[in-house]
Amino acid sequence: MDRRSFLTKATVGGVAAAGASVLAAPAIAQANPKVTWRITSSFPKALDTIFGAAEVMSKYISEASDGNFTIQVFPAGELVPGLEAADAVASGTVEACHTVPYYFWGKDPTYALGAAVPFSLNARQMNAWFYHGGGIDLMNEFYATQNIIAFPAGNTGVQMGGWFRKELTSVADMQGLKMRIGGFAGKVLEKLGVVPQQIAGGDIYPALEKGTIDATEWVGPYDDEKLGFYKVAPYYYYPGFWEGGPAIATMINLQKWAELPPAYQAMLKMGCQVANADMLSNYDYKNPTALKSLVANGAQLRPFPQDVMQAAFEAANATYAEIGSTNAMFKKIKDSQDAFKKDAYLWAQIAEYNYDVFMMTQQQAGKL
Repeated sequence: MDRRSFLTKATVGGVAAAGASVLAAPAIAQANPKVTWRITSSFPKALDTIFGAAEVMSKYISEASDGNFTIQVFPAGELVPGLEAADAVASGTVEACHTVPYYFWGKDPTYALGAAVPFSLNARQMNAWFYHGGGIDLMNEFYATQNIIAFPAGNTGVQMGGWFRKELTSVADMQGLKMRIGGFAGKVLEKLGVVPQQIAGGDIYPALEKGTIDATEWVGPYDDEKLGFYKVAPYYYYPGFWEGGPAIATMINLQKWAELPPAYQAMLKMGCQVANADMLSNYDYKNPTALKSLVANGAQLRPFPQDVMQAAFEAANATYAEIGSTNAMFKKIKDSQDAFKKDAYLWAQIAEYNYDVFMMTQQQAGKL
């Protein structure tokens, strides 16, 4: 090829390429528009693991969209109070929130099934039900009636039963016990004689110290240690049977969801799933160290007496029957969870349980 011919063809090719880039640019911009959302958390920044899950979600979405889809995370109270997050999303005040669905069980008990109810699924089982048992679709069938769509975006794993000023010896000790415990769990424990107390996080310590309340539940070792409950209520009970696998959700306004390009919807769902896995693994990593620190500082670990567990189990089932008799959506979702739970615990007691028990005996023998 001579030089003149090469330059002519190169010039033509360059013009064509430039034209293609000009034509492609608007198409790319249209497919990846600039979208900026706000998400209000139900948690303060001080609870860095649970609050941080929303930041993890936001980070991955921004990176996946080359910065075109950004979600700014606000702590509880900065835009709206933490316990009003779902209402703010439903009304369109904010595009999304990061919260625990059971906070809103007073509006409809069905909300609680998207998080945790007493003696329900553990964290792994909850995820299995969500992602492979139709749980996300079932919950979104309900959430649609609230002008919301939601996806799992965190889990703490089974929580601790809480801090008690006095030791429990039997279910009789629950009678008249003033306990800071909210929502659905409080409704169940009322049947055991517990007097549920609704107290904001910052007011719990002085209430325990003064004896205004006898006990409080919170989350688990990592978060509990920060609040210093062991100084005034040394008995640390387990397990938190009302929160076997509490799921945190990203709730999104339905109209805002519909306005997103399909690619952004996919990014948002993936970001939620990353946050879901990240929070659970984060707590699993942090809780062992925090538990050792709490015990070293005087916390006394105690399992709930078996008659407390059994009485609470029966009270929970009675509560579910009462609600299900008048709330068809609650019953539909609870039946789905229960059907899976039977098989899930059949499987859990085979390989996983026996492996874990063996390894626990090695740990106790100092061989790990």
